[in-house]
Amino acid sequence: MAHASASPSQAAYTYTLAWLNMSCGHRKHVFLLCLHALMLLLLPNFAVSKAVIEYLPGYPGKLPFKLETGYVSVGDLEEVQLFYYFIESARNPVRDPLLLWLTGGPGCSALSGLVYEIGPLTFDYETFNGSLPSFVINPYAWTNIANIIFLDAPVGTGFSYSTTQEGYRSTDTLSSKSTYEFIRKWVTDHPQFSKNPLYIAGDSYSGVIVPMVTLHIANGNNAKLKPHLSLQGYMLGNPVTNVHDDENSRVQYYHRVGLIPNEIYNEAKTHCNGEYVTPDPDNVKCVNAIALIAVCTLQVCDAHILEPKCSFASPKPKGLQWGRRFFEDEPVDLILATRQEAEENWCRNSNYVLSYVWANDASVQEALHIRNGTIEDWNRCNKSLDYTTDILSTVDYHKVLIKDGYRALVYSGDHDMLIPYTGTVTWIHSLNFTIVDGWRPWFVEGQIAGFTVRYRKAIGDGLVFATVKGAGHTAPEYKPKQCLAMVDRWLSYYLI
Repeated sequence: MAHASASPSQAAYTYTLAWLNMSCGHRKHVFLLCLHALMLLLLPNFAVSKAVIEYLPGYPGKLPFKLETGYVSVGDLEEVQLFYYFIESARNPVRDPLLLWLTGGPGCSALSGLVYEIGPLTFDYETFNGSLPSFVINPYAWTNIANIIFLDAPVGTGFSYSTTQEGYRSTDTLSSKSTYEFIRKWVTDHPQFSKNPLYIAGDSYSGVIVPMVTLHIANGNNAKLKPHLSLQGYMLGNPVTNVHDDENSRVQYYHRVGLIPNEIYNEAKTHCNGEYVTPDPDNVKCVNAIALIAVCTLQVCDAHILEPKCSFASPKPKGLQWGRRFFEDEPVDLILATRQEAEENWCRNSNYVLSYVWANDASVQEALHIRNGTIEDWNRCNKSLDYTTDILSTVDYHKVLIKDGYRALVYSGDHDMLIPYTGTVTWIHSLNFTIVDGWRPWFVEGQIAGFTVRYRKAIGDGLVFATVKGAGHTAPEYKPKQCLAMVDRWLSYYLI
């Protein structure tokens, strides 16, 4: 059962469009100019459709939290339809922060963040038999302490789509602008959350998009654009920041965790002059050292060095590069496996099969109010996006935001070798901010949960960096209790 509604401005838009058709005449170019003017006028309010979902296939009974799904139209011609899931805080939706969550990729669905990382539901893996998966409650959901919008972005991700082929083309710059437009329209349509502290959050490739969106919001507020967004800061987990430097830091990480010995590490340090990603091909000693490193790490699971590597996973490309897509799951291979084969050959990607089975079910899409015919096959991570990376580094974005007084939490699962904590620490140090709380352990239930350090530049609460001990690339997926405690403390302005 669901209650659907549309923004009041949509009805006004439809009426005004009919009026324009008569007033502007039938000359196409005149009509389009009038239409464009109208769309600019209604930009903050137009095209939000939503539905409150009370029952979901796979969950027994009524949902014990408020779930809303919907679309927000963005783009010059409103051609991009961004799909979202919104879950109210279980604690106090009126006072608790509002988080906009962006899953990485680019192209990984918000549903992945919702059911595998920080949402109130997770799949019941023990009872899955190939039919429609069932859900259990996640006791460590971040929705226990915050209102969260899970957004399918950029266009082509999850259930988001475009009404034109041109609209599917995206870049880092376009994606950040679309997301900024989304949050402005969403808050306009949900004025009851306009005064809640706002944080932009995400992990993995969202390390590129989140700081850009945050700066868009800051600049919009400075320009006194409406609605005013109550921006407080942002959060990032194992974030891509500077792709080259993130990759380059892997060699140091491999050595620190014992994947390569002193001899190979020293050989690379001596002959590669600090360049491990694209070494000089004529530098034979460096190339040979990199080849030895690749052999040592080829069969190590990238997302968590202690977990089994999926047997079907493709070998890494030559050298240390991995490209822009982090998640490589092959659901067809896993779905076709027998239950015994799946149990004997478990790897984390086996868990992701359930999202494909669930999200592609017709009854699920009907319950979520997915528009008919807009998505052929739902993918957890869309590897065929028409997407171009056009931002090489977001370090300067962090520098501007922290100097302007915005809060930042950056955390790293310390068993991730895709975006190792070593590279994250390096770019944070490059900001040259003052350390106000030096490196120390942080605890959950009396046990060390990781290590943390706090930085500040002139004003504000500054930047907090924390490692999550034993966690992989998507830290809350591996250490949910510890990550909830970390985020709850930080949002409450306590020391982690």
